Amino acid sequence: MTLDIVRYRLHNQLLSQTKFTRPSQIVEQLGAVQSQDYAGAKWALGQRLQDSTTDAAIDKAFNEGKILRTHVMRPTWHFVSPKDIRWLLMLTAPRVHAANAHMYRKLELDKAILKKGNATLEKVLRDGKQLTRAELAARFQQAGIVADGLRLGYLVSYAELEGLICSGARKGKQFTYALLEERAPQVKPLKHDEALAELVRRYFATRGPATLYDFTWWSGLTMADAKKGMEMVKSQFASELLDDQTYWFADSVSPVKEKSPTAHLLPNYDEYFIGFKDRSAIGEVAKQAGIKGDDPSLIAHIIILDGQIVGGWRRTVTKNAILLERKLFTELTRGQQRALLQEADRYSEFLQLPVELVEA
Repeated sequence: MTLDIVRYRLHNQLLSQTKFTRPSQIVEQLGAVQSQDYAGAKWALGQRLQDSTTDAAIDKAFNEGKILRTHVMRPTWHFVSPKDIRWLLMLTAPRVHAANAHMYRKLELDKAILKKGNATLEKVLRDGKQLTRAELAARFQQAGIVADGLRLGYLVSYAELEGLICSGARKGKQFTYALLEERAPQVKPLKHDEALAELVRRYFATRGPATLYDFTWWSGLTMADAKKGMEMVKSQFASELLDDQTYWFADSVSPVKEKSPTAHLLPNYDEYFIGFKDRSAIGEVAKQAGIKGDDPSLIAHIIILDGQIVGGWRRTVTKNAILLERKLFTELTRGQQRALLQEADRYSEFLQLPVELVEA
């Protein structure tokens, strides 16, 4: 069953095949894509798009608002679709607020200050204005709101969770914020149970085979929510019991076996592994090599061969090229070496820069 899990996940995660050509299609298909490392998250989308996609094309889609970046689900950044952002926030923001409650109190951000902060943001971002975090800090100070250090971050994330603001276009390398109502068109709202069923459906259609525990980790919702959501959509899924855990997956999917060997240079926080609480299915090679999650071999990003973790990689940007350092915890065959070089070439095409692959 482990090999089947890997094969299904590579297929459902759009890593072994893809028909998509636009970043917005991937984000909508997956529901949400973790993106606190913006450069890595762009490559996560790029790997799931046809090979002509470039880093610059994803930047363009982001700047145009075809994909948005905000705090949703677990208290971290995610790419989301403009069509989905409101119901995702409605469903998951209460849980994130609950997780943030201690910090709100610690930073003395009571309801009155948070309300004043939102009013300030609505005023200074009105009529299409898009401001950086530093610019927002200055506006808060002018409004008499202390907004230094962590207070600024929580003032802004609170407004994101309330559906007031979201990402704007970048100014150079700086991120900006914009009013959500000016960035994303209004769509027909979903009721709570409709939103819950939709999130469960998208998760298991794109991450399955997976368990309800995996879903609660990824979504930040409760097990009660997970069970309720699955009851509403389980007719669309098959299930199998393995080691006393029930794995759910789309019963309409019958993935063909991917050619072997196939390599993937996955970025940190890629949905292929960050989307699961239990990652043992892709850790068989690592387990045999005695590698644990905090092993120094797993530097920055993850190297996958035939769906299994075999090492880590990191990139160093020079003036005219990318130095890609790899660190493996298993020996590769000649075929596997070629597969990894092909993936490095694909990364080079994505970045539109030469990539040199070296040992760390």
